[in-house]
Amino acid sequence: MTNTITQIEKILYTAKARTTGGRDGGSSRTSDGRLEVKLSAPGSNGEGTNPEQLFAAGWSACFLSAIKLVAAGMKVRLPVDAAIDTELDLGTTNGSYLIQARLNVSLPGVAPDIAQKIVDEAHLECPYSKATHGNINVVTKVINSGTVASAA
Repeated sequence: MTNTITQIEKILYTAKARTTGGRDGGSSRTSDGRLEVKLSAPGSNGEGTNPEQLFAAGWSACFLSAIKLVAAGMKVRLPVDAAIDTELDLGTTNGSYLIQARLNVSLPGVAPDIAQKIVDEAHLECPYSKATHGNINVVTKVINSGTVASAA
């Protein structure tokens, strides 16, 4: 069985970052200097953040953008306080390191069935979700929704 990788037809943006020293005491800096972080191992008292936190932040930002895109297409007005709480676990199985994720989506004021449809479609649209699909365990969950959303 061969996996077919979809090729990008038009590159919209290329992020460039340089990392030295790795996750335990290293640092990363983007080519434009807009992001510069010190790195530390997960769970340590070291200064800085770790790759798992950076991945969780990037994925949740991308996923929220995908939610906005899907909701606009469905003509659903999202609440201004829409949010995603991403939990990214680093663990081991049989001595091999793995990650898994939970994306907990809060869409207050959006009917639960509509919110779930938006989240399901966003999971198919988000580039981070596409990159991880079939590679890691991912759970998407609507944690806060409510009354029927109004049309945009």
